[in-house]
Amino acid sequence: MDSIDKLLAELQTEYKQVQPEQQSKSATAKSFIPPSPKSSSFMDKLLAEVQADFAKEDAAIELKRQQELEQEGIRQEQLKAKQLKALKVQAKQWLAKLDSLSSEGLWFERFAESYASKLEAAIEYLRSND
Repeated sequence: MDSIDKLLAELQTEYKQVQPEQQSKSATAKSFIPPSPKSSSFMDKLLAEVQADFAKEDAAIELKRQQELEQEGIRQEQLKAKQLKALKVQAKQWLAKLDSLSSEGLWFERFAESYASKLEAAIEYLRSND
């Protein structure tokens, strides 16, 4: 929206500069012709069109940004799923090698009691050790 405001300010400045020139010409001729309402109406329409164009452009940029954020979110979810899949494989291998009668195996049995499955416990254990 800042660019719209800048453009409006520029147009107003140009319009104000044109008016004194017209007035000085009119003053030398000693006749005053009031600016026609059509010219200000034209400027208003032109400004409205410019504002609408900038609003459309801003909306398109915002939509593109939202789509990029969604795509990034999807990529992050896919990456997490891939990492979890790899961690499950690693946890299954670790569980297969675990001696349930060793001190680590006995400790893990107690640790796994608070999880829905030994696989979930192994995943959490391996995740915390990374």
